[in-house]
Amino acid sequence: MPALISALQTFNQLLTAGIAITAFSLLLYTLSFNLKNRVARSAALIFAGVMIVFTGEAINSVSPPPLWMNILLRLEWIGVIFLPPAYLHFSDALLATTGRPSRGRRRLLVRLTYLLSGGFALGLLHPRWMGTISIAEKAPYIKAAPLSWIFLVYYVVSLSWAWVNFWRAYRRTITGTGRRRMGYLIAGAAAPTFSTFPYQTYFGGLAGEHPLLFWLSADALNLLTPAILLVMAYAVAFYGVSWPDRVVKRRLFKWVMRGPVTASTVLAVTTLVRRAGEAYGNPYSTAVPIVMTGTLLLMQYAITMLAPLWERVLFYGGDKSEVHLVQTLEERMLTSSDLRQFLETLLTAVCDHLQIGRAFVIALEPPGMEVIVSVGAVDELPDPSLTGELRANPPAGDRERLFRWGDYWLLPLFAAASTSNGETPLLLGLLGAERHPETDLEEEQRLALNTLAERAALALEDRLKQQQVFSSLESLAPQVDWLQRLRAASRLESKDALLASPNELKNGDFARWVKDALSHYWGGPKLSKSPLMGLQVVQQALEEHDGASVNALRAILRQAIEQVRPEGKRRFTTEWLLYNILEMKFMEGRKVRDIATRLAMSEADLYRKQRVAIEAVANAILEMEQQARQQIQKEKENN
Repeated sequence: MPALISALQTFNQLLTAGIAITAFSLLLYTLSFNLKNRVARSAALIFAGVMIVFTGEAINSVSPPPLWMNILLRLEWIGVIFLPPAYLHFSDALLATTGRPSRGRRRLLVRLTYLLSGGFALGLLHPRWMGTISIAEKAPYIKAAPLSWIFLVYYVVSLSWAWVNFWRAYRRTITGTGRRRMGYLIAGAAAPTFSTFPYQTYFGGLAGEHPLLFWLSADALNLLTPAILLVMAYAVAFYGVSWPDRVVKRRLFKWVMRGPVTASTVLAVTTLVRRAGEAYGNPYSTAVPIVMTGTLLLMQYAITMLAPLWERVLFYGGDKSEVHLVQTLEERMLTSSDLRQFLETLLTAVCDHLQIGRAFVIALEPPGMEVIVSVGAVDELPDPSLTGELRANPPAGDRERLFRWGDYWLLPLFAAASTSNGETPLLLGLLGAERHPETDLEEEQRLALNTLAERAALALEDRLKQQQVFSSLESLAPQVDWLQRLRAASRLESKDALLASPNELKNGDFARWVKDALSHYWGGPKLSKSPLMGLQVVQQALEEHDGASVNALRAILRQAIEQVRPEGKRRFTTEWLLYNILEMKFMEGRKVRDIATRLAMSEADLYRKQRVAIEAVANAILEMEQQARQQIQKEKENN
């Protein structure tokens, strides 16, 4: 029997430490990704209370000195004391998300419970109010005192009120998915109320009188607690974020695996190795740090190697191929730097094969020709008429493609897709290689040059396709971003969220929309596809601009900028700083360095002032929008 109780005590020590680690990890996750959401912030307070309780309990289980035991026990009680207001706060925030915000009474009650808990926390300083310490079977506790019984009534009443709010929130949730997640949330919230309750204080020395029953019950409850905490964290993770469900699940799962699971496993293995060393008369074995480090590395290795497998099985469902394509897009994309590095290598190979010192690749851009990469100095570019002739009369064979231009051999670079489809070949650019006047190319050199030119053409063709992809992504970004937030808002919140317009859903994005539109003021997808197009003030301006929405939005932006302009003649003083930044950056299109030099300020300070200027423009547009809506409302009332 003593050996069994000792094993149960050791297991309980590992469990309490694991719960403390899990609660701390979930607290960090909530503060990192959901801090702006009220439900998540109040849940973070519950995680903090659980962490405090189990941290103190885990340290006390190893029998610290009496002074530290006294401090840790009272620290545990601080976590218990502040759980009732945290639960009331959490239930109030949860009820508000279902379309039933507080009219003042619930919020006042939450503040009152925080004050009462603060009073009980001060009572911990006086032993007459909270009792003395008792130690039994490695389970120290504070004996009950008058204030302890008053707190018990307060604890039960507060949590009962919180559970009433939970039930109201559950009944107000209509959809099946919303009810399921609300059920997860409420079930997960039950764990801290039972696992942190100070049973020993109110039911006497259970550990001393019934040690086997006490430790079996404690282990069972502590074994269940982390799992239920994770269920609660899973439900809370969807609040305050606009990510798809699969992203939320994957991020949380990976966080849990790399955080509490890894830390708890390392702690458990290390503790068992140390206990085994003590059993054989070696309290601190050299195996302890070796096993600790090895376990940590193996856990990280297993998580990294198995992550793609469990993500496909658990989170992606029938969308595996689409998600895999998106995830690997970064690895497949050819950035501008990647393109230059590849073409530099290719030109180096050209120079080596031909034993020359100069070569270049020219891309045909809408404004004209651009030298992408060159080896050695390029004196001048080919005449534009040359490219026009090549487009009109593309060469038929490899031998005809190579021709002389001044001191260079030139090869036109055509898109392979258009050539294979029988269409008129699309000219992408030119590859130039230095030519020796007195010698001609050998057949082997000609073949190598043609092969390398085909590689360069493939790279330019990929670059062209990716530019089209990027343009599509830029034009889709505002709508997709809005739809993601709209979908996220309708997960557990009121159905009215689905009726919100893009600019009403999240005002914090409004300044970013204004900045994007200003950055493409003279044309571009961020202007033509801007969510600002849906504003009433823009719709009203359509008549003045013959139905051209781009011109209407451009006029509204210009009008808002003029509202930032001070009165009088334009000057380069502090009073005119915001207007000058807007005018020079977005209207005149000057570079940041030139603007900073002209305004006598650092680039970092310029970016800060630019953010303030954009917010001023956003506020001006919001005022114009409000006036437009008021005007429409008046017209409806008059009619």
